[in-house]
Amino acid sequence: MMRIADSFLAELDQEAQTTRRMLERVPGNKLSWKPHTKSMSLGQLALHVATIPGGVAQNLSNDSFEIPASTSPPAAQSATELIPALDESVRAAKQVLGGMEDGKLMGTWKLTKNGKELMAVPRVAIVRSIMLNHWYHHRGQLSVYLRELDVPVPSIYGPSADEDPFQ
Repeated sequence: MMRIADSFLAELDQEAQTTRRMLERVPGNKLSWKPHTKSMSLGQLALHVATIPGGVAQNLSNDSFEIPASTSPPAAQSATELIPALDESVRAAKQVLGGMEDGKLMGTWKLTKNGKELMAVPRVAIVRSIMLNHWYHHRGQLSVYLRELDVPVPSIYGPSADEDPFQ
């Protein structure tokens, strides 16, 4: 019988390959670039994309997570740190998810800030909405950053203007 985590693990493997192709194209000389003053820098966004799965998985190991006072994401100092960060993040996510039985994934997980409960949902909902969908959202942002910097955008789910895997 298939466990709930198994489908997430397969999706994580597939999406990590796409994320790797995106991160491999991040130009190291543009890490401080921002499309707008309110936006994250390329270095912040790229490192965030690289580390989302493992960071979320670690938070799911506990029954709750308290949002820290400072939520500004750290920035990559070099493009060469992005792929190792992604590899470690995916490894950590697979280890945590791989060890979670269905009962634990269906168990309640809480998000709090300043001691106030912001949400209480099954862990499986956080895996889908934050570990995966949130990851894809920021990867999409990264593709726009690359386009703005005139870096060829890799295929994600089909052809991009720069790459067609079906030819």
